[in-house]
Amino acid sequence: MPEEAAALFLHGGGGGGWEWRRWSAVWRAHGITVHAPDLQPQPAGLGSTRWEDYAGQVRAHLACLPAPRTVVGASLGGLLAAEAAASADALILINPLPPASLHRQLPAREWPEVVPWRRLARLPGTRAAMPDADAASALAAFRHWRDESGAVLCHAAAGVEVAPPACPTLVIASLDDTDVPAALSRSLAQAWQADWLEVDGGHVDPLLGRQAAALASQAVDWLNRRRRQI
Repeated sequence: MPEEAAALFLHGGGGGGWEWRRWSAVWRAHGITVHAPDLQPQPAGLGSTRWEDYAGQVRAHLACLPAPRTVVGASLGGLLAAEAAASADALILINPLPPASLHRQLPAREWPEVVPWRRLARLPGTRAAMPDADAASALAAFRHWRDESGAVLCHAAAGVEVAPPACPTLVIASLDDTDVPAALSRSLAQAWQADWLEVDGGHVDPLLGRQAAALASQAVDWLNRRRRQI
């Protein structure tokens, strides 16, 4: 891996850069510069925040990183990462929200102006969403969830047009994911001729579960292999 290699980690809706703590530690140990920002709402608040506000931040963060640069996104962050892949040298998607037209395979949902995930968060629900995580990790996640922009989630749900990435791409899917079923992520990988990896656990377990560090190491190994092939 080149000394100046860099990675941008993009969190999911209601999350933050804290979700990538284990991945960041592993990738930095491999000599990769890691940037895991919190996507910022508009100064007027989440109710005024739109898709382009987050997408613009992603483009700006990527532009500040040296090449070769990898963009890694989970859930909502996966869709944002895929949209920005033209500026990256590699792309890793983890249980990503699907782009158009695969978005039609998800159940239709309506979102309020501000989705109150922080206010409505409950520890039992967090534990249920993270079947592979230990109690400490579930508690930490419960304490860090934040509310989210309903407009951003509605935009994603309406279908975001994304061109198939030209860079090496890996799609990682959790077998027990009830938010983005593994079969849907597999369809995305097949459509984009991307590499594919299935893992145990739920929607956020690849980042916060017991196997997160091992999975992060697998992702680095994949990145090294693919770069040697280019």
